[in-house]
Amino acid sequence: MYEDKTLVCKDCGKEFIFTAGEQEFFAEKGFENEPQRCKECRDARKSSGRGGRQLYTAVCAACGGEAKVPFQPREDRPVYCSECFAKMKEEG
Repeated sequence: MYEDKTLVCKDCGKEFIFTAGEQEFFAEKGFENEPQRCKECRDARKSSGRGGRQLYTAVCAACGGEAKVPFQPREDRPVYCSECFAKMKEEG
């Protein structure tokens, strides 16, 4: 049904392949527009848009595992890993 297409990146001007599999994925997600940037330019745009978000490492107060958080942990407040935090949210 789909065939690979050659597109031109609007940022760098290089040609890139929009594969049949990618086209199928876009259709499943309901995306109507084709990509306008090659993978390298998309990745560069994503990383620059966030301003280099810094993550801090802490010890999870529930399981003792490593927790990466986007804020500077303080000694007077517990920090939870993503799994323990999700469990706590489910429990209410």
